[in-house]
Amino acid sequence: MLDQADTTTSVVDLMQDIGVRARAAARQLALAPTATKNAALEAMADAILGAQPAILAANAADLEQANAAQMAPALIDRLTLDAGRIAAMAEGLRVVAALPDPVGARIDAWTRPNGIEIERVRTPLGVIGVIYESRPNVTADAGALCLKSGNAVILRGGSDSSRSSAAIHAALVAGLVKSGLPEDAIQIVPSTDRAAVGEMLKGLGGNLDVIVPRGGRSLVARVQDEARVPVFAHLEGLCHVYVDRAADLAMAVDLVVNSKMRRTGICGAAETLLVDRKVAATHLLPILEALRFAGCEIRATEEVRERYPTAEPASAADFDTEYLDAIISVALVDGVEGAIAHIEAHSSHHTEAIVTEDIRVADAFFAGIDSAILLHNASTQFADGGEFGMGAEIGIATGKMHARGPVGVEQLTSFNYRVRGSGQMRP
Repeated sequence: MLDQADTTTSVVDLMQDIGVRARAAARQLALAPTATKNAALEAMADAILGAQPAILAANAADLEQANAAQMAPALIDRLTLDAGRIAAMAEGLRVVAALPDPVGARIDAWTRPNGIEIERVRTPLGVIGVIYESRPNVTADAGALCLKSGNAVILRGGSDSSRSSAAIHAALVAGLVKSGLPEDAIQIVPSTDRAAVGEMLKGLGGNLDVIVPRGGRSLVARVQDEARVPVFAHLEGLCHVYVDRAADLAMAVDLVVNSKMRRTGICGAAETLLVDRKVAATHLLPILEALRFAGCEIRATEEVRERYPTAEPASAADFDTEYLDAIISVALVDGVEGAIAHIEAHSSHHTEAIVTEDIRVADAFFAGIDSAILLHNASTQFADGGEFGMGAEIGIATGKMHARGPVGVEQLTSFNYRVRGSGQMRP
């Protein structure tokens, strides 16, 4: 691995070489049979399980460094691997192997009056760059999804997870080798120099087709600001739960606590609770008491604090904050219209949930909010590609072009038009 003494020139040369090799591998992957890709994924899963001792040892070293640097608890949680999470990584690879192969799938077909037949067919994007922090499992998820969708991938993990990511990557390469696919199909940048990220943002001489950032606001903002290639990303996961006047109270309590507290450091964790004023007298206190009992700090408007004085005062900034911690902002709103207005004013357009037994209200909520994922009577923690049946995800996209929501194998493809004629000429 390159160290900080490496010159910018050497990093540029390194990254250009990685890009060239990735492009060559992408051409092979685009033609790889489904059976070969699936065999590689199964071999990768076996290799990850077999490498568990090495992966855990690498992760322990990363965690020691992270704790010494006093990294935030949410980031420590994302960084931490154990036997269960390693088993989940391997299972995710097998689930991706079992998914239909999107490459070559016909999206649509029609025949023109002149007899010309037209098909729209899925094709790989080419070479995908993934830049991520603290999440070593992204190494496996991204490698699997890109391989299944016929794309080569260049992985650039953060320095905080470099040892863990390298150990997982070694297992992925072992699976590629066993199946006869090119090792360069899944590459990891062997440098923590920030200049390597800069080279990826420039596009590696035209060899990088899309970038997916997974990390904190500063990383994602830099990628979105500087990238010269398309980006699939979300800047923040500022997710809301709205408890409607027609909500079942027991369900509302359970869903709010799960949405906030199951894992506070993921992008699908709820950060704001909105409660219909019509049920403040019956629903608000039981929900807030359950949150407090679960260890959540509550920051609330003065109107909420009049009913629940132990809550901390919420500032205006709280309703625009992704805490990634056991903290939640709380406000009362006037029905679903008030909830929609609040969410549209403060949301990052990632994930929003409504708890109600009135399907008409749920439909109004869905129609009125412009976020990538909307849930009715379900926890925001389901905002995850694996939970959507995608096997894994390479990220959550909140943009409106091409990919939106969990980015799985289909979202990592483009398409072309295939036109078949029998000698037709245009007059």
